[in-house]
Amino acid sequence: MSTTYQTVNPSTAKVTAEYPTASDAEVSEAVAAAHRGYRSWRATPLEDRVAVLHRAAAIYRERAHELAELITAEMGKPLKQAKGEIAVSAEIFDYYATHAGEFLQPQELPVDSGSAEVHMQPIGVLVGIMPWNYPHYQVARFAAPNLALGNTILLKHAANCPQSALAIEDILRQAGLPEDAYINIFATHAQLSEVIADPRVQGVSLTGSEKAGAIVAEQCGRHLKKVVLELGGSDPFIVLDSEDLAATARQAVSGRLSNAGQACTSPKRLIVVESAYDAFVDEVQQRLERTTVGDPAQSGTAVGPLSSASARADLVEQLDDAVAHGAALRMGGEPTGEGFFLTPALLTDLNRDCRLWYEEAFGPVVMVYKVADEDEAVELANDSPYGLGAAVFGTDPAQTERVAQRLETGMVFINSNTDSEANLPFGGVKRSGFGRELGPLGIEEFANKKLVRRV
Repeated sequence: MSTTYQTVNPSTAKVTAEYPTASDAEVSEAVAAAHRGYRSWRATPLEDRVAVLHRAAAIYRERAHELAELITAEMGKPLKQAKGEIAVSAEIFDYYATHAGEFLQPQELPVDSGSAEVHMQPIGVLVGIMPWNYPHYQVARFAAPNLALGNTILLKHAANCPQSALAIEDILRQAGLPEDAYINIFATHAQLSEVIADPRVQGVSLTGSEKAGAIVAEQCGRHLKKVVLELGGSDPFIVLDSEDLAATARQAVSGRLSNAGQACTSPKRLIVVESAYDAFVDEVQQRLERTTVGDPAQSGTAVGPLSSASARADLVEQLDDAVAHGAALRMGGEPTGEGFFLTPALLTDLNRDCRLWYEEAFGPVVMVYKVADEDEAVELANDSPYGLGAAVFGTDPAQTERVAQRLETGMVFINSNTDSEANLPFGGVKRSGFGRELGPLGIEEFANKKLVRRV
């Protein structure tokens, strides 16, 4: 993976900003500063810590348009969606600022005599390794709960969104967070390995690819560090009957094409019972044909470019492989424009011989599968190395609940797309990673759950 920090506008393929990687001395000082900062930040009263988070949320809202434009320029997200990301990021900071006092209350345990409590306390310096597809939201869900708890953060962001990385650091400092409580580092991979090994670092959170997750997990295991991983997904979207197919198809297409399909919880596999299949595929295709692909800065654009030339090339290879192994490419999948655009693709008739049966399609590719019944739908949904989210659509509440309980995923949404809300835990199983972010569970991952026993 590249460690050159530069903005390459994916709509034009032109480099618009570039930053040097940090020197070894700068990275070493950042670790030392974060460790010093931890000693004072953890001792800062909780009401003062959460006041900083509330101010950060307010600044996000004040600077929403500016921050959204930067997201669009750096990774190609349509401007309206980028503004939505900023709004959700602000909500996350406000959520933990509002509820941290409740979450960090000592938990009494029943004992025969005396008393026992579990106290939630910070553990030290944490490293965040964050992706480009949601450059603010991903950081917010890691940083907000841990700053509320009293940990300090070294943040290594994706190499293609350095300006967003700097903007986040600036927001937190503008909100009054001490400079050594959150430090952005433009580190190389070799430097990051040294940071993870440093005994002053107590944990790592990574959102990204399986490959990156495996490397970081191995390093954390070698040095006995806690790690949280949110990796890829190939989320099933199960349609159990033929009622209201137009509305169901609308949700499927809008969810799949959001952020040009570059979302871990995007509905990547549409699994449809035979009785509804033909009508559903027709409805999906009609909606894809009406989709506007183009400049993400324009208000009418639904799908912008992919994040990079390599991202598009990888997706085209997967499509070619699927067709070579018998899948039907009904439309799309064509590179277009001067940037990294790809027309939305519709694939049917996939089989286990093609890469996309088990790999994640990180882009505007809609894959539809026909199944005979509920049992076959569940079997196909679970036939994946991933287990992040899932969506189940149907009119029989008993059936949708039954299917939801049978799915091997960390999250299931009934009659709606998988979504992210500040108050709901987010995470997966299998090769989608482990640990949870957001909700009350998000503040517990890097906490010392200290038992205090009194006799």
